[in-house]
Amino acid sequence: MSADSRITVAVIDDNRLVREALAAMLNKLVDMRAIACMDADADFLAHAKPHVVLLDVGLGDQEALGVATTLRAELPDAKIIVMDLIPVNEEVMEFVNVGVSGFVVKDASFDEFVGTIRSVAEGAKVLPARLTESLFAQIAKEAMARRDEAAVIEDVRMTPRELQVIELIGEGLSNKEIAIRLGIATHTVKSHVRNVMEKLELHTRLQIAAYSRRDDSD
Repeated sequence: MSADSRITVAVIDDNRLVREALAAMLNKLVDMRAIACMDADADFLAHAKPHVVLLDVGLGDQEALGVATTLRAELPDAKIIVMDLIPVNEEVMEFVNVGVSGFVVKDASFDEFVGTIRSVAEGAKVLPARLTESLFAQIAKEAMARRDEAAVIEDVRMTPRELQVIELIGEGLSNKEIAIRLGIATHTVKSHVRNVMEKLELHTRLQIAAYSRRDDSD
């Protein structure tokens, strides 16, 4: 196989042992070329032009959702796979909404890692294996396929805190940034986001942002 036909994979993980070991293992495969990255250095990645980015969800001071959003904007041709230990449903949906193509748990076998990379590189959407039979998985798959579809939104009664969260999502803030702004825990913000989605029958943060701007456009 020629070098030009190999899948270029950027492994972003702040654990040096993990990123270098995984990159070394991938580089043993004839159809892959892996690069170990401590963080999402935009200039470096733009030069490397990866086909697939393996993004660790626990990046220390960086928020992986924000990194994924930036990568989608700056590397529109690259597919993103999120690596996590225990995927949380609402977090998976958030990543789906910003354009992530796949998920793999860190306790997966190497063959599962490789299979996910190859599938995503070919254009497939891959959810965590342990979620594939759940109702949530069906919802997430539909969101992957129809991410930009508009939803019909009805007025419902919101708590003052939920209204604040809606407004801040409309400003483009992440859950972590909202938590800092409001002085509450990140998991509390996630709970409010989940409640907002249920009340408004929405599936994406983009739809929440659209709702927040609805009054301004009236």
